[in-house]
Amino acid sequence: MYTDYTEYSIVHSKGFKMKKNRNNFCPVLFTLDLIGGKWKIPIIAQLQSGTKRFNELQKGIEGITARMLVKELKDLEVNSLVTRQVFAEVPPKVEYTLTQSGKNLKPLIGEIKKWGNSHLNKV
Repeated sequence: MYTDYTEYSIVHSKGFKMKKNRNNFCPVLFTLDLIGGKWKIPIIAQLQSGTKRFNELQKGIEGITARMLVKELKDLEVNSLVTRQVFAEVPPKVEYTLTQSGKNLKPLIGEIKKWGNSHLNKV
C-alpha cells in the first residue's frame, strides 16, 4: 500500500499542485482528491455514454452553473481523466471525452450509485 515516494501531487485547474505526504498515503483519499466534490462524479457519469459538448453536459447535470462546469472540467482534464478537443470552427466547437483512466472509474461509479439506491430510504 505504501510507496517509496515521499510526496504526490494533485493538480488543480488554477495551476497549483497540492502536495501530499506519501508516508500516510491512502489510495482512497488519493482517489477522493481526484474525483471528490459535488460535481466531478456526475460529470464523469455523463461522459460514460460517450463524447459530449459543453452544453450537453450542462443540460444533463441539474443545478450546475457554467462557471462550475468549466472549473471541474479543467480539474478533470489536468488530472488526465477527461480530454478536451477544440475544433477550429465558427462558432467554436469543444468536445469532452473520458480518458482510459476516466473510463476505468465506471465500475466505481456504478457501485456508488448502487449503494446510494439501497440506502436512499434508510436516511
